[in-house]
Amino acid sequence: MEPIKECVFPEQDFSIVDYGAVKGGETVNTEAIAKAIAACNKAGGGRVVIPEGEWLTGPVHFKSNVNLHLEENAILRFTDNPSDYLPAVMTSWEGMECYNYSPLLYAMDCENIAITGKGTLAPIMDTWKIWFKRPKPHMDALKELYTMASTDVPVEQRQMAKGENHLRPHLIHFNRCKNVLLDEFKIRQSPFWTIHLYMCDGGIVRNLDVKAHGHNNDGIDLEMSRNFLIENCVFDQGDDAVVIKAGRNQDAWRLNTPCENIVIRHCDILKGHTLLGIGSEMSGGVRNVYMHNCTAPDSVFRLFFAKTNHRRGGFIENIWMKNVKAGKMQRVLEVDTDVLYQWRDLVPTYQDSITFINGLYMDSVTCDRTEAVYDLKGDARLPIKNVEIRNVTVGEVTKFVKNVVNAENVVEENIIYKEKQDKQ
Repeated sequence: MEPIKECVFPEQDFSIVDYGAVKGGETVNTEAIAKAIAACNKAGGGRVVIPEGEWLTGPVHFKSNVNLHLEENAILRFTDNPSDYLPAVMTSWEGMECYNYSPLLYAMDCENIAITGKGTLAPIMDTWKIWFKRPKPHMDALKELYTMASTDVPVEQRQMAKGENHLRPHLIHFNRCKNVLLDEFKIRQSPFWTIHLYMCDGGIVRNLDVKAHGHNNDGIDLEMSRNFLIENCVFDQGDDAVVIKAGRNQDAWRLNTPCENIVIRHCDILKGHTLLGIGSEMSGGVRNVYMHNCTAPDSVFRLFFAKTNHRRGGFIENIWMKNVKAGKMQRVLEVDTDVLYQWRDLVPTYQDSITFINGLYMDSVTCDRTEAVYDLKGDARLPIKNVEIRNVTVGEVTKFVKNVVNAENVVEENIIYKEKQDKQ
């Protein structure tokens, strides 16, 4: 893994108040914040300061060398009027590139950018909660986007911010950026994926407090990104906590950019589906991921879940989880090569492509209770290879210890557990 270059900014501040921002949660300050960012960038960089108080805004678009700094007790409150997030920008939705409503905080082709400080990002959620539902027009839009992405329709023609498509924007979406820092702030709710680092190169995510329990509210998604450190964060979210992705099917094969060299350490997951998720969008490949010294003290569905299907292709290799303490769950480790969700019947298979899975390692994990320790469900055409599970201690196993289908060279050592005793 290459050394991670930490962001450095000139010691100069640009307060949004000096550019016309008005606090109180009634005046929309999108233009004032944009002016402060432009001035900061033009001057060679520095901090764009959000002072104490509540500040209402639409989308915030970054420029290079800008540190958006949230002072203590500052609340950046985002409107929930979809028209505020137009014109559409180039983004990605569940692994497929398109033009959609602007993410609430958006950066494209920027370098040396940051969000820092002890303040809070807190979108108004009324409209987005309505959009959590997936009625027929929304599903038709997903089908349209999937078809365009699968047949190499140019991205600029994939215009999704229209009608009743209701493709919700990300809270934070940094696209093709270099040297990123996210440090210390709080997140309270999100329309869609919470932090999405897409095709980014190099960065640090640390000391965050993320609480978001809406539909698809992952804690953080790194997609086709490389050389990142995530540390000392607290995730309390409605979906997976830390997710490593690499695009969907033909779109990802076109981009040919793996997600690689990711370290996650000293993080606490309070609620959620999965502590560490790989996929299911991973067609560009995922490798060299190391999670250690993390906790999930309450309940999750799975500690480590690698998911793919016969349309994905790509690879998953050299993934490590070590020194994790957890409460109760369904699986400690699971690999499933047939995860399609709503896509199974919604759209056809344009091309069969099996994922190569090689090298999954788990060591020194303890948990209070699980339905099963490990559940490996490979594809007979390309079995899972080289899985090592060592030093796992489980207070109680309630269903079965292990299930292995189409997997080769599975090594287990020192797995200690107590099976649930049926009442007499």
